Amino acid sequence: MLSVFCSPARYVQGRNATESLGEQIKHLGLSGPALVVASASVRAMLEQRWQAGLAANGIDYTVHQFGGECSQVEIDSGIEAAKVAGARLVIGAGGGKALDTARAISSELGLPIVNCPTLASSDAPCSALSVAYTPDGVFERLIFYPRNPDLVLVDTTVIAQAPRRFLVSGMGDALATWYEARTVIEARNPNQLGGATTMAAQALAKLCCETLYADGVDAATAVDANAVTPALERIVEANTLLSGLGFESGGLAIAHSVHNGLTAAPPTHDFLHGEKVAFGLLVQLVVEGRSAEEFEEVRAFCRAVGLPTRLADLGLGEIDEETIVRIAELTVAPGETAHHEPFPVTADMIVDGIKAADALASQR
Repeated sequence: MLSVFCSPARYVQGRNATESLGEQIKHLGLSGPALVVASASVRAMLEQRWQAGLAANGIDYTVHQFGGECSQVEIDSGIEAAKVAGARLVIGAGGGKALDTARAISSELGLPIVNCPTLASSDAPCSALSVAYTPDGVFERLIFYPRNPDLVLVDTTVIAQAPRRFLVSGMGDALATWYEARTVIEARNPNQLGGATTMAAQALAKLCCETLYADGVDAATAVDANAVTPALERIVEANTLLSGLGFESGGLAIAHSVHNGLTAAPPTHDFLHGEKVAFGLLVQLVVEGRSAEEFEEVRAFCRAVGLPTRLADLGLGEIDEETIVRIAELTVAPGETAHHEPFPVTADMIVDGIKAADALASQR
């Protein structure tokens, strides 16, 4: 098996980075017209800066309003809007689902893609895949692309204005990166690119974890004050770049499959991707038989920053056996990354892992 590593062509992060969007696009030799995929709230927040930065570099653009869910309906709507606009470039601005939708639109039309996350809530911006859901928010499929984004631009001034919960959710997504990559490496299974994990991807995944433990609490406190600090810059990079490269070139395991299973339980639809991944990581550690000390280290960090550790924290305090079984069955569906473990994973194992992780976290 060949080792495979991938990444965006260019990553830019810092205070007021949006002001340099046109310059960065031009640096890569890209040009408009551009279709900007963004929600109404993101447009209201950033359009003045788009007008200044893009116009100054001769890039015309049209805004297509994102409806909130990365579904085939949203993707098809964006494709038609891009055709009408004569777009030669797609720019996604907003949270992970808006960026996933923008990537799907650009891939279908063979256009370059620029991702401008306004939240550090997941590791989606740097990846060459989208997570597609039904219009009701139930996980449907993964869409893989032949290459990563041309540009990922992260404005930490914008990130610092968002509620703490979004940054913390990104930490939950990022926290799983090392533990899942470690499993894939130990099992000698392929990463998300179908290849072996490089030393670079392993190192990035581990650095991601170390950064979270070192700076997570301080970064969350900085966001509470809407302040851009060195700790926040490091966590934004961990959530976005380190986790993005680490999960894709490192690999995924049970934690993300549990997330996908949880989406079948309607009460979890009010919770963010990283919040569900964090609980999925605790389930993974139980199913893998990792040490009590490691479980407690992860659990304690989650509680310190405000991530869910119990079913009740995900709106499932009164969950019944039938729902747990349904979650477990989806977790081990064909093609799920739960099967990247070094041993066969069954629905019964996941049922027991969910129950045990919940009990252990509740006990502490």
